[in-house]
Amino acid sequence: MSPDPLALYIHWPFCVSKCPYCDFNSHVRDAVDQARWRDALLADLSHEAVLTPGRRIGSIFFGGGTPSLMPPATVAALIEAADRHWGLAPDCEITLEANPSSVEAARFADVAAAGVNRVSLGLQSLDDAALGFLGRAHSVAEGLGALETAQAAFARVSFDLIYALPGQSLVGWEGELARALGFGTGHLSLYQLTIEPGTRFATLAAKGELTIPDADAAADLFETTRAMTAAAGLPAYEISNHARPGEESRHNLTYWRYRDYVGVGPGAHGRRGGHATFRRKKPENWLSAVDRNGHGIEAEDALVPQEQAIEALLMGLRLREGVDLSRIEAFGALPVDAPRVDRLVREGLLARDGNRLRATDTGMPVLEAMLREIVAA
Repeated sequence: MSPDPLALYIHWPFCVSKCPYCDFNSHVRDAVDQARWRDALLADLSHEAVLTPGRRIGSIFFGGGTPSLMPPATVAALIEAADRHWGLAPDCEITLEANPSSVEAARFADVAAAGVNRVSLGLQSLDDAALGFLGRAHSVAEGLGALETAQAAFARVSFDLIYALPGQSLVGWEGELARALGFGTGHLSLYQLTIEPGTRFATLAAKGELTIPDADAAADLFETTRAMTAAAGLPAYEISNHARPGEESRHNLTYWRYRDYVGVGPGAHGRRGGHATFRRKKPENWLSAVDRNGHGIEAEDALVPQEQAIEALLMGLRLREGVDLSRIEAFGALPVDAPRVDRLVREGLLARDGNRLRATDTGMPVLEAMLREIVAA
């Protein structure tokens, strides 16, 4: 039997500005040597191809940063190189994250011609005041214009919204989400605002200048989100992701189902053949490493079976489908506290069907707390 297809992640680290909530590996630079960056990404990709012979690529994801700032010719060169090195599956999903500015939207036709067949737009809000609070450079009108352009250029379109903002009411979010569902995309990523360490929002929160909704209010928002998306035909298939059946992100499902993926570019992670890879985060350090070594890897560590089992459990329980415990057990001992799992099943927070374990609708809002409880020490 042939191995599962690989997923390929390509990281473009540059943004026009740094959003105050963002803890991703993104950087602002006055100028970018595009030819040098294209050549370095191609070299990093080639290194991974040598180490994963006999595999095909099932999905490619251009993430960031803001990969819609990449020249379409660079996007095309990377897709062509992936096809040359590995071969692309006939139904290969190729996603590019994009900011919804008019400048970047003007490139969508060229990006589609380069081979991208799915775009993920960072709309983040349908309220101009909220966009200002989130540090976004686009307006609602500009974002919706970019969405219309994207829907004309790509077969599949997703967009992100952030909710549970300071002062956001349940009624206000219901109205915003209803509007979002009316645009007809097949996929939505809906994230509650979290305060990440090292961000400007974390600094404001530490000073008492920023307060997000409490746990009860956040739970109400979460439950309303799941009910409304399900009623609209886009049920949650992962804790924060909603899609029409068949329009789930195949690339992200590779992560959550704990399959192999390779990552190239600054700060990119990978998991292949029982090894975890991590590339240098700072763009200049990554470039120097590629020049010196032919790749940007900073660390490559063998994953011990127990570590793989725990990671597979933690990732898989984010999914509505849950996890196959027999597959996790194949890594070694099952890393769960069985009596605690049984108790959570009795309480209706987990459900077990044969070897499959999943979080229920009641349990999903408290998933992180449950994971801390059931993972065996």
